[in-house]
Amino acid sequence: MTERVFLQLGTRPVPYPEDVRARLDRDADTIIARYSRPEAPDPQMARSALLPLLHLVQAEDGFVSPTGIEFCADRLGLTGAEVTAVSTFYSMYRREPTGDYLVGVCTNTLCAVMGGDAIFEALQDHLDSGDDRLTLTRVECNAACDYAPVVMVNWEFFDDQTPESARALVDSLRIGEEVVPTRGASLCTFKETQRILAGFPDERPGAAHAGGRVGEPTLAGLHIAQDAGMTAPTVSHPTDSGAAPLDSEEATAAATTKDKPAPAPTESVPPEKGE
Repeated sequence: MTERVFLQLGTRPVPYPEDVRARLDRDADTIIARYSRPEAPDPQMARSALLPLLHLVQAEDGFVSPTGIEFCADRLGLTGAEVTAVSTFYSMYRREPTGDYLVGVCTNTLCAVMGGDAIFEALQDHLDSGDDRLTLTRVECNAACDYAPVVMVNWEFFDDQTPESARALVDSLRIGEEVVPTRGASLCTFKETQRILAGFPDERPGAAHAGGRVGEPTLAGLHIAQDAGMTAPTVSHPTDSGAAPLDSEEATAAATTKDKPAPAPTESVPPEKGE
């Protein structure tokens, strides 16, 4: 008689406590409702709620935990593998526990050239590895190159940084001082930020009105163009990018067939020109 052997390939996630699960279910209902019509529920459409749901479980756990993955899969009718594939694709979803403040230093090309690498190394030496309130990481370009080098804390911008200013920034976070980014309201914790990213109201004072200013570095190119009298070219007959111009016969054929439906599978396809 062959003996069956059970091979454990990992531990099952520990379910959320009942009260936590009930609270998350209520929040998930709110999120999923944005992606589904009550009069005609569509599970495929509801799956579009996965990204904000991943932010929701990060707001609970501080990262996308195995329990959070199971929760998202259960709510959307997905497999754990499908949820994991999405959560590991996007860098804003954390794979390990994160402190109250995620300090991200951009070390992409321009920020690196302007001092991003030096800032990252300075913070590595400055931060206490045992302080779990702050998590240091490298971040990809966040489209603020005109203010390089840039540091982000919980995805809020701190422009034109130096090793000295970055050290002062994390010191303020350590002692609990109010810290205001270059653009935006006062910082909140990583978990609070994740709840905002999940689509819930940002209740920080002034948050709705912060960040509207456009700085001079952003407008520098516009001012140069204006001073030089430069204008955008006008296009009378826009065409698809990279498409070759049509001759008169092709243009006539395109004009007469553009609104016709594509041939059905049983219909013959007209021969190519010249055949």
